[in-house]
Amino acid sequence: MRLILLALCLLVAGSARAADAEVWTRLDALHASRADAAAVKELEAELKKALTATPDDFELVWRQARLLQWQADGAGNEKLKKVLGRQTWDVSEKAIKLAPARVEGHYYAATGIGAYSQAVGVMKALGEGLEGKFNERVDTAIKIDPTFNWSAPLLVKGRYFYELPWPKRDLKKSAEYYEKAIKKHPEMLRAHYFLAETLLKDDKAKEARDAIQKVKQGSVAYDPPEGQRIQEWAKKVEADIEEELK
Repeated sequence: MRLILLALCLLVAGSARAADAEVWTRLDALHASRADAAAVKELEAELKKALTATPDDFELVWRQARLLQWQADGAGNEKLKKVLGRQTWDVSEKAIKLAPARVEGHYYAATGIGAYSQAVGVMKALGEGLEGKFNERVDTAIKIDPTFNWSAPLLVKGRYFYELPWPKRDLKKSAEYYEKAIKKHPEMLRAHYFLAETLLKDDKAKEARDAIQKVKQGSVAYDPPEGQRIQEWAKKVEADIEEELK
């Protein structure tokens, strides 16, 4: 009888694990279509349902942070960016507690702090002591896996050196981090886009033009919603570069 019960328990547990894997796959498929508002709405509903059932499932928690980060990144106003950045950060902290050795929680926590800081203003964020918290999380992400999400941790660190006010800003270091990312993942358009902005700010408009052309001409196949977003953003940067070159 004990053997039968054990077998039944193992069968149920195995089924639960398979169901979880199916949920994760479904969430990832919806995430891949996140440029579509209907897909995002469905993704939010799926996440809410799954997290209600298993709120401490790391795989669900970090995926929730991923969606919030995407929304914060594209927020149309600073008030919304502030709220979404804070939510990204909070959810990511939970992910860190659930799996401190995994890169996802640390990476998305850094992006959440970054979005929040952009929204409230970098000087205010520095005054709130967020610089240390940000660096702790992004440096841990880089240590665990600098190539995660097309070397995104390196991009976040590079953006940090770009966003800092003078005299803490370091455009050379900013470019170095982007170049490391590009060397590993040349298809990642955001790396070229960020590099173009850094080069333009560093009075290197001709080099910036080369970088922005790689964004315009690059393929978005690696992640269509991400690539399309960056190509749209690149239009303004290209115009700024051409104005500088007149």
